[in-house]
Amino acid sequence: MGTKRKRGFSLLELMIAMVLGVIVIGSAVQLFKKAMDSTRLVVQRAELQQNMRAAVEIMTKDVSLAGSGIPSGGIQLPTGGLPSKYGCDQAGTCHVLNNNYPTGNYMYGVIPGFNSGVEGGAVVPSAPGAVNDSITVVYADYNFPLNEYNVTFPGPNPSGQSVNITPNAAFIPAPPLVTAAGGLQVGDLVWLSNTAGNAVGEVTGFTNATIAFADNDPLQINQSGAAANNIKALAAGGTMIAYRIFAVTYYLTVPNNGQLPRLMRQVNGLTPVPVADNIINLQFAYDLYNSNNNALDANQANPLGIAGDNLNNVQKINMSVMGQSLINNGKNAQSMALATSVSAQNMAFRNRYQ
Repeated sequence: MGTKRKRGFSLLELMIAMVLGVIVIGSAVQLFKKAMDSTRLVVQRAELQQNMRAAVEIMTKDVSLAGSGIPSGGIQLPTGGLPSKYGCDQAGTCHVLNNNYPTGNYMYGVIPGFNSGVEGGAVVPSAPGAVNDSITVVYADYNFPLNEYNVTFPGPNPSGQSVNITPNAAFIPAPPLVTAAGGLQVGDLVWLSNTAGNAVGEVTGFTNATIAFADNDPLQINQSGAAANNIKALAAGGTMIAYRIFAVTYYLTVPNNGQLPRLMRQVNGLTPVPVADNIINLQFAYDLYNSNNNALDANQANPLGIAGDNLNNVQKINMSVMGQSLINNGKNAQSMALATSVSAQNMAFRNRYQ
């Protein structure tokens, strides 16, 4: 019986099959890569949106409170002495440029920081344009009831560098101790008021019975030797009422380890904390009434430089925030800008129709 010969694949057939297989596999790899790239872009976009929304929402909350609870028109800080500061911590580091209170040491509900929004004047290469702003808003804090204490000076000739505090018996239950959680911290700002007027002090020390406002504080607000508008000037007005106030500053900082800039929130004279990573641009513009022509000056980036514009007449703050994707895949990083407007409902209102 003869042997049957079985025919196999020829070399040409094998080569053709291999080429076809490589093409099929290559196509599958390309489809997989495109799918992964699309997924990566979606993840980038989702993380970027989440980061941006967190930044905008926390700023919106603070900006909407600008001027809330403080005297209408703001508070005059000490005059005849040194200019007081904002955006500085207890180590003496000032985190924004041009950090003096404007127009003769005056604490407004909102203080623009045109082109002073990057700590140390650092450059943000990926930011569009050269302008990065900061903003500072001031409002009263009612979470801790400091107003439920009677505040008096220790002696007939006070220096203004300390006050005594005792719970006001009219409040039942009694207010929590100032040393309790959520109470005072060194660097906090306290607004004092009586029949003699208003004054602000930076807390330099405290017990459950006293608050110290020593001179040479980092924010240069405690100035017992100033000519007027310091704490000492309230001595003729008797018992004082006190409120903690928040001066909240938002700005960008560029870390030293090559990371993209991050948005920072700094309160009073305390240590700043990060709010959102990879924020590359921060800009503000203001709508306010001009007292010279009784007309609206809309979308002003630097109202301090315009004659007739008063920061007490800010009606709206326009915010623009730009971020870059947290996942930086070579040249595929994404950028996004979010813009919103916040009505400064607690600021003074000027009726231009009168």
